[in-house]
Amino acid sequence: MARRASISRKTKETQISITFDPDGSGSADISTGIPFFDHMLTAFTVHGAFDLEINASGDLDVDFHHTVEDIGLVMGQVLAKALSQGGATARFGDYCVPMDEALSRVTIDLSNRPYLVYNFPDNLKVNAPFDAYLAKEFFQAFSVQGAFNLHINTYYGVNEHHALESIFKAFGRSLH
Repeated sequence: MARRASISRKTKETQISITFDPDGSGSADISTGIPFFDHMLTAFTVHGAFDLEINASGDLDVDFHHTVEDIGLVMGQVLAKALSQGGATARFGDYCVPMDEALSRVTIDLSNRPYLVYNFPDNLKVNAPFDAYLAKEFFQAFSVQGAFNLHINTYYGVNEHHALESIFKAFGRSLH
């Protein structure tokens, strides 16, 4: 049974189309206009063995917030739509992933009860164009629209890039 789903959303700030196949092979075709975010979403896709296509544009000249949050909203909706098509789905997922000096653990409960716990070391929160706070907005939107519990714990790290990448990889693996 194919569980591939597609959703598009257009607002004053963003235009987003996403196709998601939870039973894919790790194929990513992602264009958000934010290269670092594309890199993180590709890591999520490859490590989750999903197929994911994202075509997004937004008011990036203002900031990345609208685009990142709206992609999270649509990702949650498309995940819920794909999983509602039946097939075998485990309720719980848990994975811990190192990325060089950083270590993150992501635990999921596909419970139809949205909730986010996001623990990220204060020493790594920097003011970069894409940072840990923006990642939190993405995961908040994703978990609310996908209606699942999402616990993200980064235990330690020195490099914010490595810590965020360990989160996205662990998220893919735990959702798989």
